[in-house]
Amino acid sequence: MKKLTVTGKFSPGKGLIAVFAGFVVIGGAVLALNLQKSEDPQALACSSSMNTAKKLKSFTTGEVAAFLPSEKPLNLSQLKFNDADGNLITMANLKGTKLLNLWATWCAPCRKEMPHLDKLQREAGSEEFSVVAVNMDRGENNPKPLKFLSDIGVKDLTYFSDHTMKTFNDLRTKGKAPGLPSTIMIGADGCEIGTMFGPADWAAPEAFALVNAALAGQKGTP
Repeated sequence: MKKLTVTGKFSPGKGLIAVFAGFVVIGGAVLALNLQKSEDPQALACSSSMNTAKKLKSFTTGEVAAFLPSEKPLNLSQLKFNDADGNLITMANLKGTKLLNLWATWCAPCRKEMPHLDKLQREAGSEEFSVVAVNMDRGENNPKPLKFLSDIGVKDLTYFSDHTMKTFNDLRTKGKAPGLPSTIMIGADGCEIGTMFGPADWAAPEAFALVNAALAGQKGTP
């Protein structure tokens, strides 16, 4: 019987290295695939507002102590409401950082809050920041909200409305507007930076400090 001869040399060490390298390649591919799957498109789209929100915790004091920086920002760029001429617009049509405030004439705390928002707009409003106060009164072409603003001396807020209350209802289903007034700071990317439930003195020094910190965060400054 002929003996089986091995013409080449086999190195156990090299074989193990080759097998191990194969596992490393496969393992790396699996890890990369898992990371790709774990990427949340909304988180990526809202990364700027998310980073800004992380910088605001120390600014939630005094009148804005109830402001809640978002941990998982919602993309609110497609919220719809009407401008002063009745044209339907979306949040994406408005540039810069926005302070969205939902209010109504029958909301007693709103009556107290609106002059503060008006002052904030007057003193801090720019191409980079605006107060977007959206009226929720029912009835198309309802004259009551404009009279309400005139009666309380509000002059600098741009008038927006949603007589269907769809904006409010959409936000309420997301846990962002349990009642009126409700206020959401929205970044230039159209995503939530933080939320305030209930009224606040938005003309207080700590409110201005919060807004300025948010604007600095949107610019990427410390």
